[in-house]
Amino acid sequence: MTETDQIATDPAPPSTAAVVAIIGLAIFTCWITWRAKKLESSLTPSSRPLALIHKPAPDFTLPSLDGKAISLAGYRSQKRVVVSFWASWCGPCRLELPVLKSFYEKAHKQDADFEFLAINLDEDRESAATATTKLKLPFPVLLDPGHRVADAYGVYGIPALFVIDKTGHVSFGETGFNITLEEALAQQLGVDPRLIFPAGGPNAAARH
Repeated sequence: MTETDQIATDPAPPSTAAVVAIIGLAIFTCWITWRAKKLESSLTPSSRPLALIHKPAPDFTLPSLDGKAISLAGYRSQKRVVVSFWASWCGPCRLELPVLKSFYEKAHKQDADFEFLAINLDEDRESAATATTKLKLPFPVLLDPGHRVADAYGVYGIPALFVIDKTGHVSFGETGFNITLEEALAQQLGVDPRLIFPAGGPNAAARH
């Protein structure tokens, strides 16, 4: 092989733009991994939200995906409120949200005295809207891109869920996906378990 042939077959060094793009991708990958580890909890529920139980829930007013401004204070003395913090990139959230959807569709009648509010923590509206459409969520989805409300609730991992009673106090809270969530919600919201578990309850099989 001649020197000319060797030069022709050697790969050209990457351009400056390519190097910058690779470095940028590496930085973004590190950042998104850190962000996910910081906010996305494991499947094991955490006791961190317990600090708010029996205390007044922090008030908030946030924009919803359909353009409305929704305020927690608007439900006071009228409805219990289930507040769920989630993000489109959160694996455990994708386990919890279908459970919340199923519970809501079975138990939330026109005269129901409770409401669900799903507070999304994505940085951009498009991610929240795409995930909401894909999951077909039947309850309001609110946007908290700066995590101001999440910080007020002490959310350090997601999914994080709180139940707020009609007096505006937190009666229940946990972080992480809980496989017994429907049972806990039925108890907290005063919902007849037969609406959620037509066969007689989650432990019916064990009793027979």
